[in-house]
Amino acid sequence: MKFGPVPLARAEGTILAHSITAGGRKLRKGRVLTAADIAFLKAAGMTEVTTARLSADDVSENIAADQLAAALVGDAGITATEGFTGRVNLVAARAGVFTLDTASVVALNRIDPGITLATLADHTRVSAGMMVGTVKIIPYAVPQTALEAALEPAARATLHIAPPVIRQADVILTRTPGFPEKLLAKGEKVVRDRLTALGVGLRGCETVVHQIDAVAEAIDRSRAELVLILGASATSDAADVCPAGLTAAGGALTRFGMPVDPGNLLFLGSIDNRAVVGLPGCARSPAMNGADWVLERLVCGLPVTDGDIAAMGVGGLLKEIPVRPHPRVISTPPVAAPRVDIVLLAAGSARRMRGDDKLLRRVDGVPLLRRAALAAMASAADTVHVVLPPEADERRAVLEGTGVQIVTAVQASEGMGASLRAGMHTDAAQGQAVIVALADMPDVSAPVYNALIAAYDPESGAEICRAASADGVPGHPILFGRRFFEALSEASGDVGARHVLTAAQEFVVPVQMPDQSPVLDLDTPEAWAAYEAAQG
Repeated sequence: MKFGPVPLARAEGTILAHSITAGGRKLRKGRVLTAADIAFLKAAGMTEVTTARLSADDVSENIAADQLAAALVGDAGITATEGFTGRVNLVAARAGVFTLDTASVVALNRIDPGITLATLADHTRVSAGMMVGTVKIIPYAVPQTALEAALEPAARATLHIAPPVIRQADVILTRTPGFPEKLLAKGEKVVRDRLTALGVGLRGCETVVHQIDAVAEAIDRSRAELVLILGASATSDAADVCPAGLTAAGGALTRFGMPVDPGNLLFLGSIDNRAVVGLPGCARSPAMNGADWVLERLVCGLPVTDGDIAAMGVGGLLKEIPVRPHPRVISTPPVAAPRVDIVLLAAGSARRMRGDDKLLRRVDGVPLLRRAALAAMASAADTVHVVLPPEADERRAVLEGTGVQIVTAVQASEGMGASLRAGMHTDAAQGQAVIVALADMPDVSAPVYNALIAAYDPESGAEICRAASADGVPGHPILFGRRFFEALSEASGDVGARHVLTAAQEFVVPVQMPDQSPVLDLDTPEAWAAYEAAQG
């Protein structure tokens, strides 16, 4: 590939390297320059332009990214988005634990600086819809030989989502004389919540005295796939009460102690091919500890050996990492993809258009409202609810056959708040999150919605995901987690969800897009004229 400035006379058919704005028109980077583009640039007073020209043995960025992603995604638990500006996102199609061959990923990234793969860490717990990796072709093209060399380690990378396979667990609590009942109750609740968050049901919970024989008998009575023991007294040695109770029951002790803090005093063993985990005392707190790493792997059927636990020491200083203490308790098990609906607001009167209905104007031959609805329907969202004003026959007509659910905002004249209320008073409020979108944004596409869904992670605090432009300007659409549904359903005036954003800044996560689609809306005839001119 040849990159650099070239005279306009030799620029036709090359790829524009940097966006250019002149005469009210914008040519975006990545555009293949046409004769009309060259004439426009010449009229704007330019004599040369920086471009990329592909050689015969080059593979363009999107094709290369798609081929590399196809080699990486051999697992039904991972899906790939379509290549866009040289990027393909790899997304978890199910909940579980993400695994990969680290050495192969490193080998891939050493082939060519322009061919890159970024992933989550090995053995990261993921929920459905979470991004696990991203392929990025940095230049506009890469040599065919480099791409072919990268495909081999890509196939060996074995990206995989190990799904939950254990569905039930028993919990054994021990008590010493005078042990507070409230600590027993707290221990049971927190352990139950931990299991629920992993999609595991609590089969039974038994409290016994803190003695070897009592622990052994309780283990013997258990028939669950997984046995958890939370002792009243910290385990200080492999011969202490709880691990000794395991061996007395005929089980085997795999390891006592782990190089993860908090979580040092964990022990791991087995009986009758069932895992037994002695929980550290810190497991009475919902904050992450070493036991979470062990439980996540066991629940998903991944082996946990003595060596595996030893390796957890690197990155195991959990108490010093600010994001670690967040509780892992969630209200519903993340074993299925979260339900996310889209509420597309299309009930505005378009007063600034001076009598013209902007939602009926055509973009690429399609009415803007229909284009927006089809983009939403093509996303990973469950249902698309389009909010219309009363007696909007023409708008209803252009939505025929799209598959959207039409909602009427009876009080639409009140402003955007009324439209948002109407959208939230549908079964959209039954999901885990909702995306509020505006129908007058012509460049918002399905990948924009999918990026918001992939970024949604209530466990890490990403409960409001807001689309942002390539240069970081916040825009639309915006995904809101369930905790904000009540506030959205009480919206008023013409400010939409602005009051929610203002009050919940700590939950807002910007999701940057590769273009300006989140900030381009068309509200005036002048804006439309400029947009149509820019499209050529």
